[in-house]
Amino acid sequence: MARRVHNFFAGPAALPCEVVKKAAEMGVLEFDGQGMSVMEISHRSKPFDKMFKNTQNNMLKIMGLNPDEYAVLFVGGGASSQFFHIPFNFLKEGMTADYVNTGVWSKKAIKEAEYFGKVNVAASSEDKLFSYIPKEFNLTPGAAYVHTTSNNTIYGTEMWNFPETGDVPHICDMSSDFLSHPMDFSKFSMIYAGAQKNIGPAGAVAVVIKKSYADQAREDIPTMVNYRTHIAKDSLFNTPPSLPVFVIGLVMEWILENGGLEGIAAINRKKADLLYGTMDNSNGYYIPHVQDVASRSFMNVTFRLPSEELEKKFIAEGTEKDLLGLKGHRSVGGCRASTYNAVSYESVSALVDFMKDFKAKN
Repeated sequence: MARRVHNFFAGPAALPCEVVKKAAEMGVLEFDGQGMSVMEISHRSKPFDKMFKNTQNNMLKIMGLNPDEYAVLFVGGGASSQFFHIPFNFLKEGMTADYVNTGVWSKKAIKEAEYFGKVNVAASSEDKLFSYIPKEFNLTPGAAYVHTTSNNTIYGTEMWNFPETGDVPHICDMSSDFLSHPMDFSKFSMIYAGAQKNIGPAGAVAVVIKKSYADQAREDIPTMVNYRTHIAKDSLFNTPPSLPVFVIGLVMEWILENGGLEGIAAINRKKADLLYGTMDNSNGYYIPHVQDVASRSFMNVTFRLPSEELEKKFIAEGTEKDLLGLKGHRSVGGCRASTYNAVSYESVSALVDFMKDFKAKN
């Protein structure tokens, strides 16, 4: 295996080493003994169809969802494309959609939805620079749907307790914490996630949608944005993102081999406890953006140092030690360590050792 650094980038992000190796050997060089790559084989062929269905079924297995009730779609366009697909399908005339505003990506989703109909911002944490998750929600009775964003990569918050929506469909953008811990996924009518954060390479979006909910969508919309189109063709209406789906399939196998979501969550908590504990015990040298412990993300840890000069030095010296991706998002500055499923405890431990050494010297 080639040299591997400690990858803390927010996305595209780290993949398990075993997955990268398998992808090269079993997919990129030659797929299933076919004499060609998974990038070259027909998506209508039996070997490809078997791989595709295994990936879908394993995802539902991990989530504890019934394949008779839910469909898994792999589509292109990035998770941002779902910002308009969702209201196009479900925000019907005269209805209101509820959105919880917890960061940049939820704001973008709100903007797209407003092109299609009325939007109620049911809760927002913008008043404190998105440093917490709201606990009270002003939901609209009979809303078209409630939209939440479970994890916020830029500000470092994560939604551990979701609003109770009753009979109103709940749609969630889980792009950056998808399949990182157990939850009752059956509470959601639709979940979507860009692959490049936690489950695969860039180029695919996983959409997990309740079939009965998709049946409620408008019919007078373009074919490609209609979820029923993709469900009817088992997500093969058009050529899917072949290589990304293949890698996602390998990641699903990796999750199952590592104890499912319970096993993955145990490691993620251990990493988070180590990193946040180091900052909380630094006497204010490392300052987490999210002071509300109950709102802290286990996937994206954002923090500041005493000065911007020290932050630049921290990032530069970290890079020299193969600790990459520690620069905060350009819109907020500071530092950020993204510790997705594939980021090992050893990588987080190496980061913590560097943080302690850097503090001692500066």
